[in-house]
Amino acid sequence: MKHPLEEYFDLEFKDPSLLKAALTHSSYANENGGIDNERLEFIGDAVVDLLIGEYLFKTTPAHEGTLTKKRANIVCEKSLSHYAGLFHLEDYLLLGKGEEKTGGREKDAIRCDAFEAFLGAIYLDQGLESCRKVINKIIIPNVDYAFHETIDYKSMLQEYLQADKRSLKYELVSESGNPHNKVFVFKVIMDNEIVLGEGKGKSHLEAEMNAAKMALSKMAVIEDDK
Repeated sequence: MKHPLEEYFDLEFKDPSLLKAALTHSSYANENGGIDNERLEFIGDAVVDLLIGEYLFKTTPAHEGTLTKKRANIVCEKSLSHYAGLFHLEDYLLLGKGEEKTGGREKDAIRCDAFEAFLGAIYLDQGLESCRKVINKIIIPNVDYAFHETIDYKSMLQEYLQADKRSLKYELVSESGNPHNKVFVFKVIMDNEIVLGEGKGKSHLEAEMNAAKMALSKMAVIEDDK
């Protein structure tokens, strides 16, 4: 039976152990044994650098310095975490109990590393063309994300209410869509009773950010950009 990620990207691993290793965080391997994804991450980092460099070389008539900066934006931790979230890579990760409890699936570093390891596993199993297929499906259509500064609305909201010692929490309202294209709706609640805002997104984090953004807009801390 094919793994959901194989189905989504129309792949079939000759060596399924490579895919399992790519999805295994060191915290899980430490608790349960087996191979973690750190070595595959090393290969995947080189693969994504090469393929994004190739894409920019073909599409961007700019000098080396500009190309280097653009590639750095696309392959940085936050960008790769975002791209991983677009196909819900975090849902398939094997994490240790401690990492699971502390929200490891939503951590940029873990999602970024897993995406690189996933590409590394594909490269070793099937070569560069299959990696290019993943890049072309996930990163290239959404490449503009990397060139827009991401504002941390959750931290901004927390800091704004900190002086009044207000408590904040985020609750899942709903989720819809198929397993590979879900949409989540979250609400942000102050003092366990006042709903400040609601937002949706393709990951928990994106939906929470949008809920915080709505709250800040309602309080006129930021301008409504609708």
